[in-house]
Amino acid sequence: MAGKKKYKSIMLKISGEAFAGKNKTGIDYGTVYSIAKEIKSVKKTGVKVSVVIGGGNVFRGGRVKDFKIDRVVGDYMGMLATIINAMALQDVLERMGVQTRVLSAIKMEELAEPFIRRRAVRHLEKGRVVIFGGGTGNPYFTTDTAAALRAIEIGAEIILKATKVGGVYSADPEKVKNAKKYTSLKYIDVLNRHLKVIDSTAISLCMDNNIPIIIFNIKENGNIKKVVEKKKIGTIIN
Repeated sequence: MAGKKKYKSIMLKISGEAFAGKNKTGIDYGTVYSIAKEIKSVKKTGVKVSVVIGGGNVFRGGRVKDFKIDRVVGDYMGMLATIINAMALQDVLERMGVQTRVLSAIKMEELAEPFIRRRAVRHLEKGRVVIFGGGTGNPYFTTDTAAALRAIEIGAEIILKATKVGGVYSADPEKVKNAKKYTSLKYIDVLNRHLKVIDSTAISLCMDNNIPIIIFNIKENGNIKKVVEKKKIGTIIN
């Protein structure tokens, strides 16, 4: 197994919507359990695993039509939603015997450790799964950007962005039957074609720091491990 590994340190980016499972909102325990089980499987191979989770299943004020709360306030509410998801994943992982730490960009010591880069690196060195909550700690930045930023800071080799589709397509594959799937793309292609699979700030950060991104379907069991083991799935952006 060790000879097949391509990546020793990964950043797993999971959307909040993924935690809702078949529901539109809330946390589906079965889905979180399945994701945690895959993370544990990857962890057993010796890979350093860090995670960023969105909060869209709990709160997504900035994207709700006619939402009257100030954008900055709404963004902070979204950051708090990511902490809820981080705590849920931490609890399920630790019930499986996986040592886990939640580090938050927003100080809330009763719930999570404050984000300190050296502390995060040390946790990973000790074999713990590190979950980063609270986004970047600043409004106007998405959790995609938070994942890219933290990946750079901790020295992750790759970002694995888990989605509900099998990669990057020329159009929404759930709406357009003949949408073309890309097996690989350049960073600049994603920016020039205005592909919405990951936000432009995150792409720019990855481009400047040469961190590849793989977009893959998290609904298919075993896909996280397949990416780590070099198996060609999804779309790679580099």
